[in-house]
Amino acid sequence: MSDKLSKPFTLAILTISDSGAKGERLDTSGDAISRIMLQEDFDECIRDIVPDDSGMIAKKLISWSDEEQIDLILTTGGTGLGPRDVTPEATSSVIDFEVPGLSESLRILTVKKTPMSVLSRSVAGVRSGCLIINLPGSPKGVCEYLEVLVPVIPHALEMINGWRNHPSG
Repeated sequence: MSDKLSKPFTLAILTISDSGAKGERLDTSGDAISRIMLQEDFDECIRDIVPDDSGMIAKKLISWSDEEQIDLILTTGGTGLGPRDVTPEATSSVIDFEVPGLSESLRILTVKKTPMSVLSRSVAGVRSGCLIINLPGSPKGVCEYLEVLVPVIPHALEMINGWRNHPSG
């Protein structure tokens, strides 16, 4: 237990983009996640791009959380209102339980910077001890969401793994 606390948390980044999966678009949102989380001492273990396909998204989330034992999966893309935006449904179909306060806070705290953030359908939840959080598909949205998330993610991961109890007081 104490040994794990001295090591960085493991991170996987999943970009959901039809054009990105075809190689027609650069993964600038995934790059933004990688850059920010590296500064926060997360160990990026896996990164991939899949099309906007519920089955493919769910398969990656299951594999990474169950087999690879990743601590944190951050997805980017597919959280809007478009007909191909299926990331929240795919995530909801595989998580053991939802953490609604994360998604609610993200929308509330970013709306002053980006009014359209209220249209985000991002989901956050836990599967097999892995925290999974859906982020927007734009680098700007990713940065705004991570500004809110970065301070709470380590504590959330410690609680998920039973290393820390609720803060007192």
